[in-house]
Amino acid sequence: MTAPPIHPYALVILRVLGILVGAFVLTLIINRLIRGVWLSVTKMIQKRKDASDAELEKQAATIAGILRKTAAVLIYAFAVVTALKEVGYDVAPLIAGAGVVGLAVGFGAQNLVRDVIGGFFLLVENQIRVNDVVLINDTAGLVEEINLRTTVLRDGEGTVHVIPNGSITKLANRTFEFSFYAFTIPLAYSDDPDRAIAVMRAAAEEVSGEDPYKSSILAPVEIFGVDQLGDAHVTIKGRIKTLPGKQWEVGREINRRIRARFIASGMTVPIRSATTIETVNANPEVLKQMIREVLAEQPKGKV
Repeated sequence: MTAPPIHPYALVILRVLGILVGAFVLTLIINRLIRGVWLSVTKMIQKRKDASDAELEKQAATIAGILRKTAAVLIYAFAVVTALKEVGYDVAPLIAGAGVVGLAVGFGAQNLVRDVIGGFFLLVENQIRVNDVVLINDTAGLVEEINLRTTVLRDGEGTVHVIPNGSITKLANRTFEFSFYAFTIPLAYSDDPDRAIAVMRAAAEEVSGEDPYKSSILAPVEIFGVDQLGDAHVTIKGRIKTLPGKQWEVGREINRRIRARFIASGMTVPIRSATTIETVNANPEVLKQMIREVLAEQPKGKV
């Protein structure tokens, strides 16, 4: 007995399925190749010590993501055209029509072209990468995706912002190569600034020598000294250099320890100003001065 012949439509369906499966497999292979190439390039750059591991991982993830998406679009577009030919559809008019439509749309798609060109330069110039913390047009957030047309940010509240690349007029990258945590510490006029600076330096050095912070700190703390003379207190300014994205974690811990050391040393920690209740209780002379100023403002004979 001979097997019954396969229906022509069944053969067409099998060929179409084969094309789509082949496109899927080819996409996986291309993704693996892209990943392998970028791992090799990353290792070569690491040997030359041109950038830190974290920076290379960000750059590789960003560019590899763009290449994977572009390859997938091209592969599936070719697969769809081939599948249409298999089912007997004449794709020549479709391709010609697509060219005419593309030309017509091109005249009215200046914003689209601008966005794509903007995305291209973002990638080529390595301005931002996936997982960077950036400020784009006054919108701050973590970079989740960089596409040729848009950049996707997620802010601290979890809100997703999709920004066309062509509309980016101001960009600040807070996690490029390294970061600084800058801190300003208020100090009452009655306290010695040199003593306060010594306490701040000791607190920062303590943090720098402990896990998990020491691996994130790249340089000793810098204390610039008295930065401002305010109406109620002076301000001491400093900063510490950290790995990208680690500045806030390190800075919060340094601030906590500075406050604890100030209190333990008997120094004033202004809350709002040197004339708050907390500061007045710690500085009786401030209270006396306030009373004298109030009495001076009262008309004679009214007190």
